[in-house]
Amino acid sequence: MTIHVKFFASLREKMGHAELTLSSAASAADVWAQSTDSATPPDNMLVAINLEYAQLDDAVHEGDEVAFFPPVTGG
Repeated sequence: MTIHVKFFASLREKMGHAELTLSSAASAADVWAQSTDSATPPDNMLVAINLEYAQLDDAVHEGDEVAFFPPVTGG
């Protein structure tokens, strides 16, 4: 099983890398935990699985891309 993980904006800076690959995970929360050494997810963090907004408890599957990014603000 291969899951592609991407971090955007300030999360990319905080993690020190833009992307990585995991060999297994059951949910987006598992992906976050494995990718961050079980760091607490930031408040209001957005998650996308295969380019669609998702929740941390959503399942991930072979070949999925899971992206984490802070909320976008603007005016």
